[in-house]
Amino acid sequence: MTAIAVLGSTNMDLVAYVPKAPRLGETVTGRAFRTVPGGKGANQAVAAARLGGEVVMIGAVGADGFGVRLRSALAAAGVETAALRTVEGPSGTAHITVDDEGGNSIIVVPGANARVTGLEPGDDRRIAAAGALLLQLELPLEAVLAGARAARAHRVRTILTPAPAQPLPAGLLAATDLLVPNEHEAAALTGLTEPHRAASALLRDVPEVVITLGAAGVLYAARGRDPLSVPAPRVRAVDTTAAGDTFVGALAVALGEGRPVPDALRWASAAAALSVQRPGAQDSMPTRAETDAFAASGAAS
Repeated sequence: MTAIAVLGSTNMDLVAYVPKAPRLGETVTGRAFRTVPGGKGANQAVAAARLGGEVVMIGAVGADGFGVRLRSALAAAGVETAALRTVEGPSGTAHITVDDEGGNSIIVVPGANARVTGLEPGDDRRIAAAGALLLQLELPLEAVLAGARAARAHRVRTILTPAPAQPLPAGLLAATDLLVPNEHEAAALTGLTEPHRAASALLRDVPEVVITLGAAGVLYAARGRDPLSVPAPRVRAVDTTAAGDTFVGALAVALGEGRPVPDALRWASAAAALSVQRPGAQDSMPTRAETDAFAASGAAS
């Protein structure tokens, strides 16, 4: 099994489903509401575990009912939670609006995640034992940087999702092996809206980049190699929440298994395509058997 460590956020997603998202100052009537475990870090951990990875989650939840549910959801997915601390105060929450086209808008309230400001005893060992460390930006930057530096010291592949988009310190980029922004995050980091140009700019700071483009697929670029575009499977999106996290978790598993990059990108795209056809974040993530079957069926090409 591919050993993966995730240093990241754990949130309870409070999801409202509406025909159309409200404009500023507007009130709309929703058709459903759900509370579902989420957080970019936890999402990536669950995705990787369901797809065959051996995953450990490093982070924090609050001393509240959400914290109990969040920990249980990770454990039920097969994620090791010994490094998921419980701290005083509320757990993190994400307030999500999903429209009938599957689009979403999200407000994140960090809660316990803001208390993760560095590595705790044992975390360095957990990172060293992994084949890859997955990072995002829903924890304080000092914790993300500490994790990236630990991974670099132990020659562990670091995969960074730069979301929510914000300026990245040079030290974090220097310790990143693979950067996986979506097209909006890539534009925010570079000031360039054309994905190929944005990828070229990002390669000045990191050796490999994958820009996710939603229904248009993904763009892979690496120093010294020609860029590679992989189309997305054609599916009807119900809810795109956590599709990017599903992709990253799947990509980490595929690369850890030694798959060639084109195959890894196609397989990860198949997993993400399955996830958008179902509501929710972690609830929508496919198993390995489902992803293998979908990728082999030709529907994912």
